[in-house]
Amino acid sequence: MLTRAVAFYTDKIKDKVDWRLLTFLLLFLNVKLAIKIPVIILFSLWQFNFKFGFRFKDSRLPLFYPLIIVIVLVDWVIYQGYLSSHYNILLLTGIGFWFLCILAMHQIKLAVDNNPAEIVHQTITIFFVINALVSVLTLAVIILKTHTINPYTFQGEYQKYFINTGDYIRGIAFDTSITNSTLNAFGVIYFLTRKNAVMLLVCMAILLLTASNFINVVLLPILLLLFVFKTDRYQKSLVVVCLVFLVVFMAKISPQNNEYATQTLIHLFKKDKPVHIAAVPVNLMANWRITDRPDNTLTPEERKQKIATLYLDSVGRILDSIRESKRPKYIKNVYLANGGRIAITQPNLNDDYYQYKKETPVELFQLIGFIKSHKTALPMSGSGEYTYSMPGKAVGFLQTLSFFRAHLGKILTGTGMGNFSSKLAYRAVGSGFAGGYPSAYDYINHDFLVNHLDLYLYFYSKQTSFHSISNSTYSVYDQLLAEYGVLGLVLFIIFYLGFFAKHYQKLTYGLPILFLMLAVLLTDYWFEQLSVLVFFELLLLLNIKENKTVKPILQ
Repeated sequence: MLTRAVAFYTDKIKDKVDWRLLTFLLLFLNVKLAIKIPVIILFSLWQFNFKFGFRFKDSRLPLFYPLIIVIVLVDWVIYQGYLSSHYNILLLTGIGFWFLCILAMHQIKLAVDNNPAEIVHQTITIFFVINALVSVLTLAVIILKTHTINPYTFQGEYQKYFINTGDYIRGIAFDTSITNSTLNAFGVIYFLTRKNAVMLLVCMAILLLTASNFINVVLLPILLLLFVFKTDRYQKSLVVVCLVFLVVFMAKISPQNNEYATQTLIHLFKKDKPVHIAAVPVNLMANWRITDRPDNTLTPEERKQKIATLYLDSVGRILDSIRESKRPKYIKNVYLANGGRIAITQPNLNDDYYQYKKETPVELFQLIGFIKSHKTALPMSGSGEYTYSMPGKAVGFLQTLSFFRAHLGKILTGTGMGNFSSKLAYRAVGSGFAGGYPSAYDYINHDFLVNHLDLYLYFYSKQTSFHSISNSTYSVYDQLLAEYGVLGLVLFIIFYLGFFAKHYQKLTYGLPILFLMLAVLLTDYWFEQLSVLVFFELLLLLNIKENKTVKPILQ
């Protein structure tokens, strides 16, 4: 009987979920490239269909992908990159990344086209459930390690967790926490639109656990706009609950994260202006205890008061020592409080154990070693005299604009792939900055070395408080402009964003997710990350399909 029941419900679930799509998402979104490549090869062979359908009218996939590869090849010829064997390897690697993007979206498109929309919805829900379970399990492990119910306020272990706890909540992708937070921000909008309260709150909770201030700040106005314009009474109540979650987390669970976000915003918009303040004479000893003040500053009456106070203090110390000698001895950290209550001493948060480590972390030695070996070529990180006045990301954009002002001839098609601003450029350095790369084919373009790499080294060779999104040079917009020029940026707007935006009248959850993605593109080289954009494309393609009839593609 039990076997029949299990078989019945298994068949029931099996028919409601696309297990091939779910497996693809769980494996391909993994941060490891060594997993992504075999997975995409396996699934491409499993569904042996390479009809990408690229065309200028009604293209099946965004025409942006093949056109950006054309720019890569044009730059390769113009700048004679073919003369360098090291750059040729980099070129093939970079084109390989773009082909991975195409193959991944092709798999997503096949799944959307060949399944009823409801099955894809169920698959997405199962994905978020699994991601939430992994995230909660990670938090549970941290709680067990720290022996505290709230690791977001735990300052022990040299503040390994504390404000950084969210960085460890990486979800099923095991990528950076902003990947997990972005996916769950998608989930918040998606489930809000579909009125799935349980999954909405699950995604909101996981989003908050990642403690991503940037995603919280970006999602907040989107929720408020949905609250005003695109929600019914039930959905408005869900938005209010989400906002309550946010307030409680920032105020009670991770108050120091709230302070960090506030200070970051202040630094971002602060403009220091010299202000003249008239000097006011101050009596520095006005608030001193009378026993600490020199006799020559006291009146005769105050001197008598000082003598009496010193006498009473000495008597009090004698009585305290007598009482202490008569008290029973308690175990370490336990003492008898006033009134006979037994209490435990609180840890001294000023001890080294509760502060950041003063020693240089092992992972920074490689960066520092690189700086030393290229010191003369690094105007910021190598000089020791540069002082930043704005976030590193803003400086990175200014570097790109400044470069093109000095090299107008490169503004149309950019500096070439891997030559200025991309994860590939960091990889090719060969020092493990952004993943592995064959050391025999290391490649560093001079323009990248003296601009974005120098800026990266300046911030990321310092203590961890400088290692934030606001100081990272990573950005899709910067990448497209710097390495593919104005033409690359235009192609992205017309043939990628336009591919989805032209269906704006049909989009429900897709439109706010698109706006969210526009902000997220500021934070990383997401095309090379092969994670968030894949899921974004799935949600948008599904939302488009829900409003039109699509003929299944024969496999």
